[in-house]
This record gives sequence, structure tokens and C-alpha cells, in this order.
Amino acid sequence: MERSAVSSRIRLTNLICPSRHFPSLQSPFLFPSSHSLSLKLSQNRVPLTSLNLLEAPSPLNPSATLSDSYSETLDLADIEWDNLGFGLQPTDYMYIMKCARGGTFSKGELQRFGNIELNPSAGILNYGQGLFEGLKAYRKQDGNILLFRPEENGLRMQVGAERMCMPSPTVEQFVEAVKDTVLANKRWVPPPGKGSLYIRPLLMGSGPVLGLAPSPEYTFLIYVSPVGNYFKEGLAPINLIVENELHRATPGGTGGVKTIGNYAAVLKAQSEAKAKGYSDVLYLDCVHKRYLEEVSSCNIFVVKGNLISTPAIKGTILPGITRKSIIDVARSQGFQVEERFVSVDELLDADEVFCTGTAVVVSPVGSITYLGKRVSYGDGIGVVSQQLYTVLTRLQMGLSADEMNWTVELR
Repeated sequence: MERSAVSSRIRLTNLICPSRHFPSLQSPFLFPSSHSLSLKLSQNRVPLTSLNLLEAPSPLNPSATLSDSYSETLDLADIEWDNLGFGLQPTDYMYIMKCARGGTFSKGELQRFGNIELNPSAGILNYGQGLFEGLKAYRKQDGNILLFRPEENGLRMQVGAERMCMPSPTVEQFVEAVKDTVLANKRWVPPPGKGSLYIRPLLMGSGPVLGLAPSPEYTFLIYVSPVGNYFKEGLAPINLIVENELHRATPGGTGGVKTIGNYAAVLKAQSEAKAKGYSDVLYLDCVHKRYLEEVSSCNIFVVKGNLISTPAIKGTILPGITRKSIIDVARSQGFQVEERFVSVDELLDADEVFCTGTAVVVSPVGSITYLGKRVSYGDGIGVVSQQLYTVLTRLQMGLSADEMNWTVELR
């Protein structure tokens, strides 16, 4: 992207394909029955060979090459696209919008990416009054860019903001801000199959407050970074340990919204687990200590035969957008999916286990360790995990038809 195209403080007018609307704004996390997914490749499980994975670069075939003429048309940042990890790569622009307590957000603007100034008594710093979201942009084979369900993130931020006593951008403001930020940083969107542009919206109490109270001012900010795989294993089985003493969330708390404090609370157990060689931690409910909740930053799914089970959303588990999408994809592929209490005993007896999240997409679990007992789930990637990963990522990257209108295309 030519740096002269956007001044340091100017709002972009974006060009998008008018291929989607927002029919489900009434409910942040539930689709009407008329929106049942129609991504079916067949009523039964489909062999991966039928998905034509080798035709183009993709998460399952990153070594495929682009044509010289295509590569020349892209104005990409000069970084090693083949070696992207999941870390911060500073980009060109960030988006900022402010409002006072009791007011509404308006007149957001793009600014050069960089440090921000906060009063030492800002609500976010003193009382943790803040939320964040996470979503991704993918580059298609034709060079256009796809966002995946950005309005769902906007809806979830509104729910979290209400819980944290903060004003929130409207869904339309949220989506437009995401579009503007992505287009301003379009040279940082990886080539097809090389990764994605991770988009991090923040909502925080930025005004000064000394006594415990909502902040007098709020800032909505978006920054982006090109990323590769979240886990160092990539699309390979990860090893989890079940934590039965420390807990991520409690009933009546904030586990069901994406507030920043939820993530600081898992750092101790996660750090200890990684020091022992595990990929991450799986948490149990804090009341019975026997029902699955979620991994540090992912939802969990358990497969037994044709049944896929995942913990129900009951206030202590984040309603993941990838989780929601995978449930619909799985049902479209002929699986039975249940959202309910899932015991640790069922986990240990499963045929297959996998995690879902924006960062990881779908991550197969190779082993679970619980109270010193290690249970493995076979060698390599499970058939169900790979099937669902393939169907979802092909849709996200524009390699298959988006019959649910889940993607937003930017040009």
C-alpha cells in the first residue's frame, strides 16, 4: 500500500462486495432456524481427497506456489511470509474512536500505529475495565480480502460492554472500523495459504478515575498483525493437561465475556504447564471439578463415534464464534452435535478431541493428562478434526462457496 494513499489522520472509504447483510442482529449468539448451514458436501462424511486441497495454496498445502503474474500484482510488506508465527508484527495504521461515559461513539479515525497515551489513573489500568475481540482477514486467490463474520464480534463486544458498564460501538460502526483498518493495512495481509491478518479490537476505560467507578471516557481501538499458526505444532496434535485446582471462571463472574482479566487469570497455570512440555491447559468447572469448561483461549470439543459434544454456554464459557461456526459445519456434515455438561470421564474415553478459536481455528488434541494419567488419541490428526478444519478454512479463504454469507469481501 502506498503510504501517500492515507494521511496520518483520515478515515477511509472502503470498497466492499455487497454480498451480505446483518439479518441476525437481534441475537448475538443464536441463529434463527432459517439460517441453518447449507455448506453440505454430502450428508455423510466426505473424503478429504474430494475437497481438492492441492489445487491452490491453503492451510493444508502452504507449499503450493502462486503464479508470477499474480504475485506481481500484490503490493506486500517485505517480510518472510513463510516464517510467520503468532506474534506482534507492527503494521502501518490503527483505528481509534472515543466517547464519554453516557455518550455514543462517533468520528473514528485512522492513525499511524504506535504507542498510545493514558493517564496513570485510567480505568483500564487501575480496575481492568476493558474488553477485546479477535478476528481474521484472509487473502483470496484473486487478491481480494475476506473477513469472517465480523458482525458476530461486534455483537459479542456489545454484550461484554454491557456486563463491564461500558458504552460500545454499534455493530455497523464496529464492522466499518474493521474494514477501514484492514484496507489501510492491506499490504500486511499474507498471500493465500501463508497465514492471515489478525485483527484485535479493544474497548477500554481510558479516562482517569481514582475511586472504584466506571471510567469517564472510553476508547475503541483496532490494530492488526500478520500471523501464522497459534500453536508451534501448527496443524498437528497438541498436548493438554487438565487443571483441577486453579479455575478460569466462576458462576456469576465474567467468564462468558471477553474481558481482559479472564486471560491474566490463566497465565500462572499455563506457564507452569508449558514449562512441563504441555501445549496448554484445560480447565474444569469450579463447583464440581469434573465438567469441562475450556482451554486458556479455546473452546473444547469431544468426539465419540458420530457424536460431537461441547460444553454448553452457561455464563462461565466464552461463546466462541469459531465454536458456533464449527457446530453448524459439523451438523451440515452429518454429525450429531450436543451442547451440554461434558464430564472429564467422557473426555478420557473419547475417540477424538479438538479445540476451536479464532487464533487456532481448529486444533486437534493428541493427548490429555489428568491427575498424572496420560490418554492419547492416536497418531496424527484425527479424521473429524481434519474434515471440519478443511471445510471451515476453505470457506474462510474463499476456496469454497459461502452459502451462509459468513464472509465479507473487501477489494
